[in-house]
Amino acid sequence: MAHRTVRTGYQELVERLNRFPQGAPPSELLFRILAMLFSEREASLVAQLPIKPFSAELAALVWKMPVAEAQSVLDELAGRAILIDVEADDGRTYVLPPPMAGFFEFSMMRLRGDLDQKLLAELFYEYITVEEEFIKALFTNGETQLGRVFVSEPALPPDGSLVVLDHERASQVVAEAAHIGIGLCYCRHKMEHLGCACDAPMSICMTFNNTADSLIRHGVARRVDAAECRGLLDQARDCGLVQFGENVRQRVNFICNCCGCCCEALIAARRFGHLHPVHTTNFIPELPADACTGCGKCVEACPVEALTLASANDPARPKRKRARLDTDICLGCGVCVPACPEHGLKLQPRPERVITPVDSVHRTVVMAIERGTLQDLVFDNRTLASHRAMAAVLGVILRLPPLKQALASRQLKSRYLETLLALRGR
Repeated sequence: MAHRTVRTGYQELVERLNRFPQGAPPSELLFRILAMLFSEREASLVAQLPIKPFSAELAALVWKMPVAEAQSVLDELAGRAILIDVEADDGRTYVLPPPMAGFFEFSMMRLRGDLDQKLLAELFYEYITVEEEFIKALFTNGETQLGRVFVSEPALPPDGSLVVLDHERASQVVAEAAHIGIGLCYCRHKMEHLGCACDAPMSICMTFNNTADSLIRHGVARRVDAAECRGLLDQARDCGLVQFGENVRQRVNFICNCCGCCCEALIAARRFGHLHPVHTTNFIPELPADACTGCGKCVEACPVEALTLASANDPARPKRKRARLDTDICLGCGVCVPACPEHGLKLQPRPERVITPVDSVHRTVVMAIERGTLQDLVFDNRTLASHRAMAAVLGVILRLPPLKQALASRQLKSRYLETLLALRGR
């Protein structure tokens, strides 16, 4: 009976997590992970929290407890990076991030004595890499994904012949960030506990803006300036790492510097490349046949095995090989370009541009539409703490292409929304 009681609180939390487009499929392993990160009481309380940012006063109302007590619980959760707290002129607000990119990763971005991180790493590996249901749900459902790849700026042609927008450059994210925090790489830290980490830099996980400010204040990340962060970007590129960050144009919250052996996003790209689990850049390498010697350096550099060596079909030299590119799984990161000793690889524009959501609200709404969960996002009473939440969601829907508007209308079954869409089409 006691076991059933414990599971009830965590089951409520799992159901709450899965109202968001980036959820976590139920699993015995997931319950073990949540039991390490939350007490049973905390799980029950967090399960009641809204998706949109909320105040301590609202949490107290939902939890039916005094504001001071609610504030204490929220600050404890924020101190462990379960919640993100945002300081503003009109007071402090809180938000529950999704498991990824969110509190799963934050639990491994620093060394902790209050948590068995080796056991947690083993559970993460089993749940995410072995079971695969989580990684498939996170990276392969829908067309719009959580993350995108940034082009390696040293791989861009120096003559400026490629059109590269500001949001496609990691350096621009750094330049525009209000706060910058650096923590341990979740993926490599996890693999280190399993004895499988590579020798790529560990303290190189980048967070920005409100997320960085919260993690810095609670000791999860250390504050750095833009110059130091740009230096870490250079270090990552020198190590052949891929910049993988939040799939938005404005106010990017994270950039990971990923290797193909440890990074879960790149592992997903390698396993499920044909399902396009991450958004690529708008570029792709060109392989001139006469410039390739078949040395294989670019093949070794590619983190998702988009490059392979194949016969060059040269009658005069039957054993000659040359690099072949699978454009369907290529990230367009440009890591292969400096690896070529002949300087033969060049980045070119993709035939069709990749569209990046404007901000996190835009991305979340589109992801919810594609995954059939928009009604949970909008009509959960705890979500609609104010009319501003509904206004933000409807504002995004009204800017969507007609097909996605139709999907949204069917999911919401809202005459109000149908009327708005009809008026919009006149």
